[in-house]
Formats: sequence, C-alpha cells, structure tokens
Amino acid sequence: MWRHEFQPGRLVAGVFLMLAGVVYAGDAGGLWETPWFVLVPVVTGGLCTAGAVGVVARSVHRRRGARRATAPEGPGTGFPR
Repeated sequence: MWRHEFQPGRLVAGVFLMLAGVVYAGDAGGLWETPWFVLVPVVTGGLCTAGAVGVVARSVHRRRGARRATAPEGPGTGFPR
C-alpha cells in the first residue's frame, strides 16, 4: 500500500528544477558557459508544464473516483465491497 497519493505534477516540476540545477552546476564547474537568461524559460516552462500535468491528473483522478462510486458493487463486478 502506498503511503501517499502519486502526484505527477510535482514529479515534472522536480525534474525541471533538477535540470536547472544540473545546468548551473555544469556552469559553476567550468564544463560549459550558461548565460543567466537561459534558465528562465526552462524553469517557467517546467512549472507551467507541471501545472498542466497536475490539472490533468486531478481531473482523471476525480473521474475515476466518480466512476467507482457509481459502479455497482458485489460479486462478479470486480469492485471491492
């Protein structure tokens, strides 16, 4: 059993923010040159994408919850009592 509900929007936001951290770490380590304005679209786009993913995930979760609540229960239906 999972301890908490899976939230894909937070996963997407975390991936984009880790990407921003890796880009800045590479710049600080001298591996490449990164202008400051490059990460603005990366972070902004990542947060907007995470918001869209979160909205879609919540709507899917609510739709599945409503479908399960209205489905008949009992033997042979596949839904627990």
